[in-house]
Amino acid sequence: MDNNKSANPAPYPSGPPAPGMVMPQPQQYAPAQPYGGYPAPVMVQPGMPGQPPPQAAPAGAPQAGGWMSIPQGIPNCPPGLEYLTSIDQLLVHQKVELLEAFTGFETANKYTVKNTLGQKVYWAVEDTDCCTRNCCGPARPFDMKVLDYYQNEVLHFNRPLRCSSCCFPCCLQTLEVSAPPGNVIGTVEQNWSIFTPQFSIKDQSGNTVLRIEGPFCTFSICGDVEFKVVATNGNQVGKISKQWSGFAREAFTDSDHFGINFPMDLDVRVKATLLGCLFLIDYMFFEKSGNKEQDRPGMF
Repeated sequence: MDNNKSANPAPYPSGPPAPGMVMPQPQQYAPAQPYGGYPAPVMVQPGMPGQPPPQAAPAGAPQAGGWMSIPQGIPNCPPGLEYLTSIDQLLVHQKVELLEAFTGFETANKYTVKNTLGQKVYWAVEDTDCCTRNCCGPARPFDMKVLDYYQNEVLHFNRPLRCSSCCFPCCLQTLEVSAPPGNVIGTVEQNWSIFTPQFSIKDQSGNTVLRIEGPFCTFSICGDVEFKVVATNGNQVGKISKQWSGFAREAFTDSDHFGINFPMDLDVRVKATLLGCLFLIDYMFFEKSGNKEQDRPGMF
């Protein structure tokens, strides 16, 4: 036996790394990672006076497949929501399902969430069963999983089975937003209204931080449909837009294009809740049943 050999294994089985070589680290989020001062609002975001911008991803190292590089060095931020700190606008494109377009058989919705440069930020997919989709139609309850580039579920939207008509004020629509799954960061609640859609955006404590005011006519054939994002003082601070996507796409599919604007320095948890509100609005007003338009004026 050679006494000069160490009993401990070598730290690098294939030899030490070359000078300047960086060992890769796994990209994974812990399911119950603490966020420091949570649930205090995110205080370091671009656009805030006196605050430095977040550290950008290394130059020359873009994500593969046209994905946005994740900003680094963001304190007090739920994992996976770092993307939202440097964004004041998102584009949401629903995937065209050929089976649904030709047969009317309802399939699970899938969406790509992009920034204004066309880079992918998230991928969202509906998690429901076949019976629920085809029996309940646009009113169906759903779980929506929002994944990042590394296939981590960074956001989870849950919509229970409720009514949206003004004739049932005690059972209006709600949507719960979790990040990571199981950790509620906000909710969307429909307000009772006869003529126009009204929603409240609430934080994890149940306090209303923003309101959504929709138009009387939500027929997409009228062109772009805008839902105003209004602060508690009554000032408009953003909008959720259902964008006209062409006659063929509008007439024969329920695959829609959306845009959402909000202040750059808005808490990322509120931004994520607004994104959930966008999906709820899609199902309530623009999702077709059997490729047939179901919309009506007002909230009847």
